[in-house]
Amino acid sequence: MRFIIELQEALLIAWDAVRANKLRAGLTTLGIVVGIVTVTLMGTAIQGIQRGFRQSISVLGTDVLYVQRFDWFINSHAEWLRQQRRREVTWSQFKALERQLSSARAIAPMVDIREAVKYKNRSATGVTIIGTTDQFLVTGGVGIADGRFITAEESEGGRPVCVVGAQTATNLFRGEPILGSRIYVGGHPFEVVGVLEKQGEFLGAFSLDNQVVIPIGQLTAHFVPFPDYTIQVKVGDESRLEDVREEVRGLMRKIRRVPPGDDDDFAINQQDQFIKTFNRVTGVIATVGLFITGLSLFVGGIGIMNIMFVSVAERTREIGIRKAIGAKRRNILIQFLLESMCICLLGGCIGLALAAPLTLALRRLMPATMSFGLVGLALGVSLVVGVIAGFMPAWRAARLNPVEALRNE
Repeated sequence: MRFIIELQEALLIAWDAVRANKLRAGLTTLGIVVGIVTVTLMGTAIQGIQRGFRQSISVLGTDVLYVQRFDWFINSHAEWLRQQRRREVTWSQFKALERQLSSARAIAPMVDIREAVKYKNRSATGVTIIGTTDQFLVTGGVGIADGRFITAEESEGGRPVCVVGAQTATNLFRGEPILGSRIYVGGHPFEVVGVLEKQGEFLGAFSLDNQVVIPIGQLTAHFVPFPDYTIQVKVGDESRLEDVREEVRGLMRKIRRVPPGDDDDFAINQQDQFIKTFNRVTGVIATVGLFITGLSLFVGGIGIMNIMFVSVAERTREIGIRKAIGAKRRNILIQFLLESMCICLLGGCIGLALAAPLTLALRRLMPATMSFGLVGLALGVSLVVGVIAGFMPAWRAARLNPVEALRNE
C-alpha cells in the first residue's frame, strides 16, 4: 500500500514536470513520434498484406494438389532449364491417374489460354478461357451464381457450352439475359449455361472473374490440340494431404515411367508453397522496417536521455530537499523514470494520432486496419524506450548526495 502511494506521488511530480516544460517535452518526443508512426504503419501494412494475400490464395484451396510440368517457384536459371526439358502432362496420363487414384475426393484436368470473347457487338480481349471437366466445380472451389456447371457428358466434347465469370458477364451482357445466350470465344460459338460466383483478384495480378469455362474437349478441338495439362486433385481432408500427395507422386512416376532413383519429371504444387514464399518476403520487409523503426527510436531515446540529464541537473536542489526530508533512492529513481516514460508515452500517443489517418489512406490500397494489438504494441514500445532512456539519468539522480545537492545553486 505504501509503495502504491509513493508511486502515485512520483507520477504526479513527473507529470507536473512534463507539463511545466511542454515545448521541451514536445520537441524531445519527435524521434519517438517518427518511430511509433513507422512501427504502426509497418505493422498495419503487413497485417493488411497478409489478410489480402490469404484471401487471394484461398482460391487455390488448402487441400488441393496441382500436378504440373513445372514447379511454381524455381530458384535458379539452371533449374528452370532442367524443368524445360520435362515432358508435358498429357490427357492419357490424366485418365490413367484418374483411374488409379483411390484416395482423392475429385480430380480434374485444366488448361487455360487467353482469347477474345464476343457477344453481339460487344467484345472483351484477354479473357482467361479454362478448359476442364465437370469435376472442376469441386477441385476449383468455384460456386455457381446462376444456371449450372458443365456436365460429365459435355466435358469431353458434346455440346459447345460454357460458364462465364462474374466480370465477363457484366462486361458483355450489361443487364441482358445471360442463360441461353450465345457468345463467341475466339470465333467459335458457345451457349452460356451458367454464371460463376464472384471470386475477386488473385494477388492483385489478374481478375478471377474475367474468365470463361468450357469443356476440355471443346478447347482441344478448337484451340490447343495437344496441351500441357494441369491436374487438380481435391483431397477433401487436410489431414490426409501428405498421404494423398505421396500416392499421386508414386502413381505419376509409374504412369510417366520414371526410372527408380531418378528425380521426378513433374511437380506437385500446393497452397503452402505460396505461403512459405510470402512469409520469407514479409520477413525481409519486417526486418527492414524494424531497422528503420529501431533507428528512429534510438535517436529519440538519446534525445530523451539528454533532456533527462538536463532535468536532473536543473532540479538537483529539489532532489536534495526531497532526500533531506526522507525520500529514498527508489523514490527519486521512480520519479525520473516515470517522467521519462510520460514523455515517451506522450510521443507514442502523438504517433498513433498521426498514424490513424495514414492507415485510413492505406485502406484504399489494401485491407489495412489498426488493430488493438498494434496500438498496445506501439504504446508498450514507447514505455520500454522511456525506461531505457531514463534509467541512467534517474540512477544518477537517485545516487546524489543530499548535502552536495542542497549546496547546488
